[in-house]
Amino acid sequence: MNLISKILDPQRIEVDVALGSRAAVFEHIGVLFEQHSGLPAKKVVDALTQREKLGSTGLGMGIAIPHQRVKGLKETQGAFLRLSQPIDFDAPDGAPVNLFFIMLAPEQANETHLRLLAELAQMFSDRLFRETLCVAPDAASVAAAFENWSTHASSERSPAV
Repeated sequence: MNLISKILDPQRIEVDVALGSRAAVFEHIGVLFEQHSGLPAKKVVDALTQREKLGSTGLGMGIAIPHQRVKGLKETQGAFLRLSQPIDFDAPDGAPVNLFFIMLAPEQANETHLRLLAELAQMFSDRLFRETLCVAPDAASVAAAFENWSTHASSERSPAV
């Protein structure tokens, strides 16, 4: 099992959500974490907005990884959101984004936070993995894609970005 599948609760996976802006995405994510993790939505939105002020978490190829360390959080938590229509997210390649992996980590989790971000970058550099996420029919299929991904399989399927 990879590190990401350990922090991604299937209750925090949604596909084909219709949202039209970065602010709407963050509001939706806040509600998702509040409903399934007990984190106050405002705290989530404020944390992600603060991080974006440092620079966009858009990676390119339709992917963004909004992330932030949050004071008082006990363990790292992830969520996945696929939009029905991509939105502008200031990605370095200029492409709009429709795949979001959101990660919230405890304030002191520096090394863990970086390891998880590195694993996400590896996952999303895998073309077949990205394509799987784009066509997954439901949250269970998305969860399975994350659970079944491995570094070994990734290196055999497609070159890094």
